[in-house]
Amino acid sequence: MSPAPLPQERSPNDLLGYWLLDYQHVHPQGGNLDDTLQEHDIFIGDGRRRADRVVWAGLGRQPRVDETPTIAIEFVSAGKQNWLRDYVAKRDEYQSVGIDEYWVINRFDRTLTVFKSGAAERVIKESDVYSTDILPGFELNLSKLLAAADRWSTT
Repeated sequence: MSPAPLPQERSPNDLLGYWLLDYQHVHPQGGNLDDTLQEHDIFIGDGRRRADRVVWAGLGRQPRVDETPTIAIEFVSAGKQNWLRDYVAKRDEYQSVGIDEYWVINRFDRTLTVFKSGAAERVIKESDVYSTDILPGFELNLSKLLAAADRWSTT
């Protein structure tokens, strides 16, 4: 059994979930977001991977629990093994099952890396705001998201 994510990962994940649900319920184009869940298993071949957060968008209906999400999101944990898993292994696996976007939020490097199917990776700096055509009008303010992790820093 895997240990629970650290508060430095759970807090920004909770905040991101709040922003996504607020977008869904308040923003004029929020209906494009079908649902979002944290700590969700994505089925890959005969196996599965647990994503920190998933988003289904553009379906126009409630997704099935086993349905491939539109966006998968990871909050990087400390250590080279975790870095390789999040930036390489999961990226390849998620692309193999048709996930449109994969976001890797790295509180150590203060970046958001976006992997899109068929496109070069894009690195968003802490001072930038990320938006995607998948969620029209949604803006991810990376500095505010990272501040939620920083509140739990032990250093």
